[in-house]
Amino acid sequence: MGHQMFEYNSTLAEEVYAYCRDRLTHPVPLDFGGLSPDPLPDLEGLIRPEGNDPEAMLTLFKDRLATHVVSIDSPGFLAFIPNAPTKNSLLFDMVVACSGLNGTSWLESAGVVEAENQALTFLAHTAGMPEGSGGAFVSGGSLGNLSSLTVGRDVGRTKHPELAAHTLRFAISADAHSSIGTALHVLGIEALLVETDDHRFTRTNLERALANDPHPETVIGIVATSGTTNAGIIDDLEGLGSFAREHDLWFHVDGAYGGAAIFSATHAQYLSGLRHADSFIVDPHKWLFAPLDCCALIYRNPTIARKVLAQQASYLDVLHGSDDEKYEWNPSDFAIHLSRRARGLPFWFSLVTNGVNAYETAVQASIDLAERTVKMIANMDHVELVRDASLSIVMLRRIGWGPEQYNAWSQQLLRDQIAFVTPTKWEGETVARLAFLHPDTSDELVLEILESMRD
Repeated sequence: MGHQMFEYNSTLAEEVYAYCRDRLTHPVPLDFGGLSPDPLPDLEGLIRPEGNDPEAMLTLFKDRLATHVVSIDSPGFLAFIPNAPTKNSLLFDMVVACSGLNGTSWLESAGVVEAENQALTFLAHTAGMPEGSGGAFVSGGSLGNLSSLTVGRDVGRTKHPELAAHTLRFAISADAHSSIGTALHVLGIEALLVETDDHRFTRTNLERALANDPHPETVIGIVATSGTTNAGIIDDLEGLGSFAREHDLWFHVDGAYGGAAIFSATHAQYLSGLRHADSFIVDPHKWLFAPLDCCALIYRNPTIARKVLAQQASYLDVLHGSDDEKYEWNPSDFAIHLSRRARGLPFWFSLVTNGVNAYETAVQASIDLAERTVKMIANMDHVELVRDASLSIVMLRRIGWGPEQYNAWSQQLLRDQIAFVTPTKWEGETVARLAFLHPDTSDELVLEILESMRD
């Protein structure tokens, strides 16, 4: 007889299936997060020697814990960067969870790796990167950025052994994602912080900064952004990328959010410079409609990344040393991780079942909604644009408001279960920000949000 923890509980299973079915078939509730009208449940004493009734604990989660979580996949979630997983990706995430898949190595999970690599190759091809590009799915943009910059740092050290390791730098802009600065801190190298014109990092900005810098030879790489998180700004990927190629610098593009615009009929042209990238990330769990947590990390030359990041240990020797490179493709070798779930499979399943056309339409829907929102704002006298919409992000100002009014308005929208919209800072001023991502976010909801700012 097996251990009781591993016995199948049919009653609990049916209740879990019912809960999942309800979430999949009904409109996603916004819920209240930390502003729930009910106090958080008291969890004290639940972890105890004899355990608790599983059905009761599931009820506790459904009725008390889940209501204190704002549903990031709701069409009314317009803060930060939302998440809008397709139904197929959610269903297949359940398959992945129930299958005990280990996505660490080819030896253990050749089927997983082959499918994930198909998705990675497709993304690389769509981004214009050369044949042979590839990598792995990691947990998110922060880990993707850290892993790729680690490779870039080591490549730079190899090219410049005459320079002290701690003096090496990457050129970045002030609008680079916070994870870039954190990654450089972890890696023990500095940033050349380049001043930009209207927050867009360009080749001209970089050349000016290098011309005025006393030690330009210490810059070993460039980090550009294809869609900044706060405003959706796409850096000068073509100019920066061509500069990197001309000067033999590592070129990394953080496309965690905006990289999905490679699927846009109107905006893919602005990302053509991705073809120069040595490394590129895009998060399917953002604008490519996969469940959390999923970031595609792609290298121009994966062999270089493997040499830097592959972990070596006697018990791992069996994973390496094959004469056929195909059997050397271990996702654990391309990022700062070892054990990993098959996090790319739900994206792959959604892509192969829904088709590329559906993805193109869904990405374009958010860009089009942002443009229509700009027109709505232009016809109102109480709000105005802070700057032109970029990708699917709109920044606006409620004339006469300060931080207190924005925060109170944001909290009231959530209490009324209309939407989750949080203010941000732009050039020192508190403003409102709408981040569109879910194709089911309607014009009517946007209009209701804008009208709510009249009071």
